[in-house]
Amino acid sequence: METWYLAYALMGTTIAGLAPILLPLYLSRSGSAAQVGLVMAAFSIGGLTAPVWGAVADKYRLHRILLAGGLFLAAAGLGIFPLAISPAAWLWLAFMQSVGSACAATIANLFVVEAHPKSEWDRRIGWLQTFYGSGQVIGLFIASIFSREGQSAGLFLAAGLTFLGILPGWFATHTPDVPPHRRPRLQQPVRHAEWPASGSPLRFYHYITLGAIREIKKAERLPFVRFLLSWFLSYTGSAAVFSLYPVLMRKAYGVPPYLSSLGFAVAAGIGLALYIPAGKLSDSLGAKKIFQAALGVRLLAAIGLLLLGGTHFTDSSWFALAGFSMVVFSWSLLSVSGTALTAQLAPSGNEEGGAIGVFNAVTAFSGVIGAGLGGVVADYWGYAAVPAVAAAGVGLGLIAALAGYKKVT
Repeated sequence: METWYLAYALMGTTIAGLAPILLPLYLSRSGSAAQVGLVMAAFSIGGLTAPVWGAVADKYRLHRILLAGGLFLAAAGLGIFPLAISPAAWLWLAFMQSVGSACAATIANLFVVEAHPKSEWDRRIGWLQTFYGSGQVIGLFIASIFSREGQSAGLFLAAGLTFLGILPGWFATHTPDVPPHRRPRLQQPVRHAEWPASGSPLRFYHYITLGAIREIKKAERLPFVRFLLSWFLSYTGSAAVFSLYPVLMRKAYGVPPYLSSLGFAVAAGIGLALYIPAGKLSDSLGAKKIFQAALGVRLLAAIGLLLLGGTHFTDSSWFALAGFSMVVFSWSLLSVSGTALTAQLAPSGNEEGGAIGVFNAVTAFSGVIGAGLGGVVADYWGYAAVPAVAAAGVGLGLIAALAGYKKVT
């Protein structure tokens, strides 16, 4: 543990905790469902910029400036957002938040792998992720306080906390002297919560490169491509629910925002504790079986939410929270098995880190598509129809997973 980890604890509190709850709620007061989805898609797109920040940091050795600049950009986007009045401004400000958090999270890994021996990378990045994940849970709890009428105040608080992260990020770090030559696969690279716009440092440890794409294409490893297709379909469907989560729970199931935020916080906290048993199951039963089973659980949860939205129960809030919790819990299994399958199915000529970079890029892109698609569906058919997007995406992903790589364990 190092002092500068506090910067990422604060970023977890704001980018992964406060903003994903407060932004959709704020937008739903004056914008259409399609606008909410489009803005949340902009909030998710930053993951695709990670290669840029990694290349700039390695070439020009601007680690501290990029870290401080990323946090400042995210803070500015959060702080100005409640003052904006046009959809175009909302899009740009959400994009600022996403790019800023992606920049800061990318640099986090460089402060570890370029300043410490390889034998310490897993433990140090594991602690860094623990700070980030704990911050997310705290942020979700805080979001429940501001979710009723104080979304603007909550976004101002998020901006202030993100800006505060600049202090430990600047004064407790120094730019490493030597860039790494490789990005080998971490032993435990998956312990982060699911969110399409996650600024999780682990999400940006590996990022896509042209070399990785060329080697995958040259090797013509169809099982890996089919796995990426199943991941893309299933994550796109899930992202539709996650991006609209607080508004969806309120309008489709009558769950007040404070309760949906509290429920997500509890589910996220429990989900973090499931990574160790998920890893053991993946080792004993095989990553393919765990991946398929997790998609099956998520599909059943999505179908349950879809049916619940059409039954008009007198009080469906607790059933809806239980269904969404199953979606969150399944992420532990999906994250562990998905990363393991990436390493197993990747072309042998390519280092595993490059393949995981492609995997992360597909995750980021599917989050953008899912957020926008969910907003369009909610605008045309109502929020109760959004779980249909999840069910369709996860169902197609499960079909691809069952048929695409039978020989893989």
